[in-house]
Amino acid sequence: MDNTLTVIDVKTEQIESGQDPIETYENLYEKKEFGTLDYPVSVYYLDLRKSYMNRIRWHWHEEMEIIIINDGVAEISTDDSTYKIEPGQGIIINQNVMHSIYSLDNKNCTFYSIVFHPEFLFGYKASSLHARFLLPIQNSQLFKVMVLNENNSWHERMIDALNDAIAANVTKSFGYEIATKGHLCRFWAELVSRLPQMNTTPAPSVHTSLDEQRVKQAMLYIRTHHAEPISLEEIASSVHISKSECCRCFSRTLQMTPFEYLMKYRIFEATRKMSDVPNACMSIADLASSVGFNNTSYFNKLFKKYLGCTPTYYRTHKLLSNAEDNGSPFSIPLM
Repeated sequence: MDNTLTVIDVKTEQIESGQDPIETYENLYEKKEFGTLDYPVSVYYLDLRKSYMNRIRWHWHEEMEIIIINDGVAEISTDDSTYKIEPGQGIIINQNVMHSIYSLDNKNCTFYSIVFHPEFLFGYKASSLHARFLLPIQNSQLFKVMVLNENNSWHERMIDALNDAIAANVTKSFGYEIATKGHLCRFWAELVSRLPQMNTTPAPSVHTSLDEQRVKQAMLYIRTHHAEPISLEEIASSVHISKSECCRCFSRTLQMTPFEYLMKYRIFEATRKMSDVPNACMSIADLASSVGFNNTSYFNKLFKKYLGCTPTYYRTHKLLSNAEDNGSPFSIPLM
């Protein structure tokens, strides 16, 4: 059975009937909340070609996210693993798990994403159902990501339930919120039925999770202060650890140093600024200064190192010509 048909058919019918399909959010993951308190569920249809540089950068959120691949191949990375997800597959990303999404080989990749807070299924107060079926997953240090494959009958049932939930949010027929909760409960029942029995008490923090917590805080600090002079000592102090431990945390989690992340983030922000206002008269020196470089020569050197061309060439040939060649060297991921 092709589990993608349920959602694709609904979307096709919606377009043919003159209704708008699910909005594609280029900056979706800059949002801080998904849905509302009463209905903390959001469904998106995403085309990575419309995301900047075919990529959704490192992020995390309080909600659980499930991605169902529609077309192409997505490379989804967490702090310690990378997964290649193809059509007929999906992936469950647990709450607060840091992840990024990239179109493999820079080719077309579309997918549906359903983001919801599990409390929606069990209520926002303690109950026996909450304790038995939600806490074990929330407190597990082991359950971070789970790949779904339609060739597995157990996974197929979960994908079916998720597709039904997505379809309900595409059509938005009367009572779709109730229907969605029913479909997600069906998905959750399948999920917990086959997972190993887990203790409901919080497990002690493991080394990897501590690294991830520290790196998340440091990343937020860098994103806030990237345009200012930042030292390794300041990054480390923002998470109350030594400079050497900060470097080890980044190395174990992102396979790069804090300084390398800072430089890549600055270059990424520079390309984003050029993309936002491609015809602006901002000089390369002013652009460099606006993202934290006080040396234009060094900015040019790093830009060429990461993107294979100078900032001037990038602005002229990539942006002003509106080039959309998926094989372009400008699609090299930075973050």
